[in-house]
Amino acid sequence: MFQIQSFTFSPIQENTHLLFNEFKQCIIIDPGCYFDEEKETLKGFIEKEGLIPVMLLNTHCHLDHVFGNKFIAETYGLTLQLHEQEKAVLSFAPTSGLMYNMPFDNYTGEYIVVKEGDKISLGNDELLIIEAPGHSPGSICFYCAKQDFVISGDVLFHRSIGRTDLPGGDHQTLLNSIRQKLFVLPDKTIVYNGHGNSTLIGEEKKYNPYIGLQG
Repeated sequence: MFQIQSFTFSPIQENTHLLFNEFKQCIIIDPGCYFDEEKETLKGFIEKEGLIPVMLLNTHCHLDHVFGNKFIAETYGLTLQLHEQEKAVLSFAPTSGLMYNMPFDNYTGEYIVVKEGDKISLGNDELLIIEAPGHSPGSICFYCAKQDFVISGDVLFHRSIGRTDLPGGDHQTLLNSIRQKLFVLPDKTIVYNGHGNSTLIGEEKKYNPYIGLQG
């Protein structure tokens, strides 16, 4: 069974999610650690719990979600897993960093490309990959049916949705992704997102002011 530990990193307040199981294996999703002390916080938790990082995943590759990719990959010998359409977004991330006065060293290693329907297995548990473009062209979510949770990146937030004014974003595509890919999940599904508090699919279907089932 997955346990989930979340960290909020960088001035952009991005949520980094660490999933681990009873065998002490762990998956690191969207490492947004920017400052050295944030990197040490993440590393310290892993060491304290005796965890073995075995996978590095990105829901998408906007700068705040990839600050720590290089650090994690080099520290634990991991290969980044991402959607094909996020490669260009990742390549542009350092330029975005300079625009925000947040320079950083980008990941430059090999890739493992994932797509809709692929499954990420960790011991006895698995995550189903759901393609949900709109915020970013290759945004993906990681869904665990057995435990009723989804890691949504910046697709769906508590009473909000991802911005679509960045390169590759499209508002109608994002709305379609939420309705067709996330709102079909059980209402009790917990949404662990990229910014802010977690929420429930059922709650967002009822109360999210930015999207309605018929809107």
